[in-house]
Amino acid sequence: MKLELIDRVEAGDVLAKSILTFDGRILLKEGTKLNRLYINKIRDMGVFYIYVLDNELSDIDVNDNSLVELKRSTMGCVSNVMKNTILIKDRKGALDVIEVIEELIRYIAENADINKSLYEIQTQSNQRYVHCMEVCIRSVFLGRSMKLKKDQLKELGIAAILHDIGMTKVSPKVLEKAGNCTPEEHLLLKEHPQKGYEILKQNMRIPESVLNAVLQHHERVDGRGYPNGLTGDRISKYAKIISVCDMYDLVTNNDNYKKTFRPHDAYELIMGGSSCIFDEEVVLNFRKTFSVYPLGSCVQLSNGVEGYVVKQNEYFPDRPVLRVIYDKESKLSIAPHEIDLIKDINVVVKCII
Repeated sequence: MKLELIDRVEAGDVLAKSILTFDGRILLKEGTKLNRLYINKIRDMGVFYIYVLDNELSDIDVNDNSLVELKRSTMGCVSNVMKNTILIKDRKGALDVIEVIEELIRYIAENADINKSLYEIQTQSNQRYVHCMEVCIRSVFLGRSMKLKKDQLKELGIAAILHDIGMTKVSPKVLEKAGNCTPEEHLLLKEHPQKGYEILKQNMRIPESVLNAVLQHHERVDGRGYPNGLTGDRISKYAKIISVCDMYDLVTNNDNYKKTFRPHDAYELIMGGSSCIFDEEVVLNFRKTFSVYPLGSCVQLSNGVEGYVVKQNEYFPDRPVLRVIYDKESKLSIAPHEIDLIKDINVVVKCII
């Protein structure tokens, strides 16, 4: 399969990864043969990339059926909580939600393949929920790299998936404006960590470590964050991890950023924020853990050659192995060959296409 820009998808292509609704139901199932009507509707939903089948890339598979089911059930629970935060007060209701979230976290911590766990297709309607789930998954992987214990990973994951619950107390009109907010509306948006803390504090079973992570996930190590301007070690480790994962997913998947931020730009944003916005240890582990370009994505090299990412090189996040399947000038199919950017040091990835 390949991850294709929606404008490059053609009628007759077959969807290789299902698209989900905001509550985890299948909107369009993998295996669906796409026609022009489907493609236009997907584009209208705000989708930029989808996975489609390709015979020359049949060895690429980012589907994990067990994980897909866990994601679906988790998105259903998260959407219920976001729409009805009173569930947090209810002991049994909150316990049911947390048990579903914990099952997802446990699977990620013990079994999940990082290349099959991220890059869920985001639409305008499911964006907030997929964002929370992606931040959770990325945070658990990062916490695992930082040698956090199982109980710590569970707390981290719960905090990460609920980090934006305070957004439910922000006016929908303000949320819809997002990047075009007035200064007054931006101040309202900045209240969401405090509001999230207050919502979750209503349930005595939610530990202080989770509450603090939700409250502090927009703090900066240089003290210029919010809501309390905390610095360095005064910010919880969970909040530091969530902060990095939140920002990365935001700039790579949110409608207000992804037209201007390429994956490499987002990666450089995280690297450049080390020791001022983000914790240095967290950023170093982020670099070791995540690759810049997803499996199946098509990239253009500095020499003009275009190829699909078929393998990641550990500790070299921006130098994957590519498979070239068409000529860069004519765009006609050629005998496939691979380029390992660890070995071919004279070229770099220019952009994702």
